[in-house]
Amino acid sequence: MPFSIGFSDVIAIVALCVAGYSAKKTNDFNKKQQEFIETNNHLNKFLLRKATKEAVSDHQADISANFIKVGKSRTLKIFNKGKCTGRNVRISFPHGNELLSSSEIEKKFPAEIEPQSNIELLASMSLDAPRKITIHILWDDETAIDNSKTISPSV
Repeated sequence: MPFSIGFSDVIAIVALCVAGYSAKKTNDFNKKQQEFIETNNHLNKFLLRKATKEAVSDHQADISANFIKVGKSRTLKIFNKGKCTGRNVRISFPHGNELLSSSEIEKKFPAEIEPQSNIELLASMSLDAPRKITIHILWDDETAIDNSKTISPSV
């Protein structure tokens, strides 16, 4: 029996090829769509984390300290760079305090420090004074009680 290819066989082969091509393109499209969905989910999670972090930071104080030079003297500036008032701000010196007046500290602390404001303490410098001092800062804000930070600013 001779094998012959008729017009209907050609159309069937073309239809099979078109169906295969269509299936491949659909599969490629589905992969790209899945990648897009994963990227979109990742972006949404990132934006949610960022919005949550910003919402929390709107209710946090960020208390820090640094020495500044004022004329020929040095001043320890304790400042709030957060967006919320720091209440019951306290400072201590784990390795001793040789630079600042204890009576001045007792007068000014505990304190309340508004956002973008500060408290200044005059430092008494001598030749044998340390070049760094370790300061432990404790404060309360809307997010927590007894937030803490330990810093070692250079004189």
